[in-house]
Amino acid sequence: MEFKDIVMQRYAVKQFDGRMIDDSLLYALLDMIRYAPSAFNLQPWKIKIVSASRIKNNLRSFSNDQPQITTCSHLLVFCANTELEQLVERAEEGLKASGMPAEGILQYSRMMKEYIRSMTPEQRMAFAREQIHIALGNAVNGAKALGIDSCPMGGFDPAGYAEVLFLPDEYVPVVLCAVGYAADKPPAKWRLPREDVFF
Repeated sequence: MEFKDIVMQRYAVKQFDGRMIDDSLLYALLDMIRYAPSAFNLQPWKIKIVSASRIKNNLRSFSNDQPQITTCSHLLVFCANTELEQLVERAEEGLKASGMPAEGILQYSRMMKEYIRSMTPEQRMAFAREQIHIALGNAVNGAKALGIDSCPMGGFDPAGYAEVLFLPDEYVPVVLCAVGYAADKPPAKWRLPREDVFF
């Protein structure tokens, strides 16, 4: 499928049919998400994969009772990882493994550590949120490319999710992506005209 067709045909599913996604398709989607770009390649996210009906039922009350939560195959909970120092260390290891010269790695490390030290907790969260939404784009478009439907979702209680999923404090739920097979039909796609978007 051409990327143009993926973008035009993808829509936010309101009701899934409950069928489970095959593991091979799920792993293909997870890799598409994993390879999303991020600033400085820090990848400040952790993604909790929820497939158990019992847990999805418990989460629905923290999701404005939206039916996508319990009818989807898998619910992807995108969490901000604000432990940026550890991510710099992981990036250093990755750059070393990729063959970057030691001088370049040292320069990168110094720059990033100085940048991170200057950030408030709120700025760390904002940074992670921005990167997560790039990964979310890979999720919804990647799903459609694989023949899977999706629904990005922001209407939920992060604290409730953290409690149900026993998330560590450093992982803060930011956005959801329900994936599966649609039981509804896409509405006519509407977007602002070009002249109202570009100037």
